[in-house]
Amino acid sequence: MSDTSKYEQILDALQALMNNQNIQSITVSDIAQAAGIGKGSIYYYFHSKDAILQALIERNYKKPLDTAKNLAKRTDIPPFTRMAMIFQACKNSSIEYLRQDSAGPSASVQESAYLHQKYLIYLIGELKPDLTAIIEQGIKCGEIHFDYPSSLAEIVLIVLTVKMGNTLVPSTPEQIEETMRALISLLEKGTENKQGSLNFLLAP
Repeated sequence: MSDTSKYEQILDALQALMNNQNIQSITVSDIAQAAGIGKGSIYYYFHSKDAILQALIERNYKKPLDTAKNLAKRTDIPPFTRMAMIFQACKNSSIEYLRQDSAGPSASVQESAYLHQKYLIYLIGELKPDLTAIIEQGIKCGEIHFDYPSSLAEIVLIVLTVKMGNTLVPSTPEQIEETMRALISLLEKGTENKQGSLNFLLAP
């Protein structure tokens, strides 16, 4: 079996175990047994159970994040259009998170919050540099007027991931839309764009 196959097998094993067990109760031995490999082999690829969980999160959200990263290089597309596409990537990854129900059907509220927090940290950390670059490009071309591009990127991503993930602060669809409209309004005012000019960012 190739190294890549074993690596993926370990991730598959943890994903399967999480469908029926609390993440805190799963041990490295459990993962090794479910993967059909020796416990020692686990440590060849991962130094801890937490590292396996982190790799699983990264694998689950690789596709939408890759899409978002590529947008930072597309200077032929207007900055706010690319921001809308970033919004969509966040929405897609949140939908994927909820669809997979990574914590499993028997997970407690605390466990779901713990897993979602790890997802948020990863998603925001991965997207922030690219969204910052897009905002900086918008500032350079005069489409965006703002003095703190990195902070703006972080604020936008925190709101997007928390509301769209809908786990840390559960909300109705109407409440989520209201928050998104408030975010758009703040973006318009903060970047000196006229009211309603960024409503396309709300497109499904």
